Amino acid sequence: MNGQPVLLGEAAGFLAERYAGRARDVAELGGGDWSRAFSFRLGGRDLVARFGPYGEDFAKDQQAMAFAGPDLPVPEVLETGRGLGGAYAISQRCFGTFLESLDESGWRRLLPALLRGLDALRHLPVPGAGTAAAVSGGAAGWREWLWSGLADRPGERVSGWKAVLDRQAGLSELFAAGQREFAALLPACPELRHVLHGDLLNRNVLVSADGSRLAGVFDWGCSAYGDFLYEVAWFTFWAPWHAGLAAVGFRSVIRGHYSATDVEVPCFDERLRCYELHIGLTHLAYCAFAANREDDLRAVAQRTREILRPGH
Repeated sequence: MNGQPVLLGEAAGFLAERYAGRARDVAELGGGDWSRAFSFRLGGRDLVARFGPYGEDFAKDQQAMAFAGPDLPVPEVLETGRGLGGAYAISQRCFGTFLESLDESGWRRLLPALLRGLDALRHLPVPGAGTAAAVSGGAAGWREWLWSGLADRPGERVSGWKAVLDRQAGLSELFAAGQREFAALLPACPELRHVLHGDLLNRNVLVSADGSRLAGVFDWGCSAYGDFLYEVAWFTFWAPWHAGLAAVGFRSVIRGHYSATDVEVPCFDERLRCYELHIGLTHLAYCAFAANREDDLRAVAQRTREILRPGH
């Protein structure tokens, strides 16, 4: 890949060679910051080919197949390997509507299934030591893993962001203030080891056509082991970006769900706020690292300031 996204013609050529001309109807599905996805048909099956520089992300998708169940539909990864200057993965294709595109009525229709999916994640057995390296937050404790996400380490996938923040008025101070508040809240966060997806609102979850169930949960590249409330914080932090999600009041919904199902969540407010700050700070870092993300950087900064305000 040489740092450049894979193009449709390149993907079609790779698949034609890999499957001896049997791959049909290759089309671009789009992609995120770390991979590009293409749909195709092979032997009567609808499949997806993804190409990216980091094979470890696709290895996590393979590991996540063990998490699949009725309430957590994880697509099968059929094959991984090296190709087009990077890594590739071939997976079962899921169909549906992206979670974050739902309006308020869609969110309300889906809530029972979404809550079952989050419960399914919370009840998953954490893989043993032999597989822990495939998921972030394995060897390190949860709090240590959280702290590590706030450091700019040369040579890592996302690095060099601190210098960018330092050059922008107010952002370095915002990061420092957020980090201080994060440190004050961190003692309230228990050393739990639940499976976390860690990226449920970036075109990584599909909803069935009737809106009543999850149709696919994929792209486990950000998965980790830690406190299940971090998954909740993902929804509460990003809610202002999605009108339908904001309208349902997910914080109150999940709190009511835990109460109704007798799940004890001590220090709920402190833990959730700590994780919201962590998400804000790590995304300040990411937006500073990525090119042409000035609007995103400003929006994340504003959201982080909101969380820092007294009475949040």
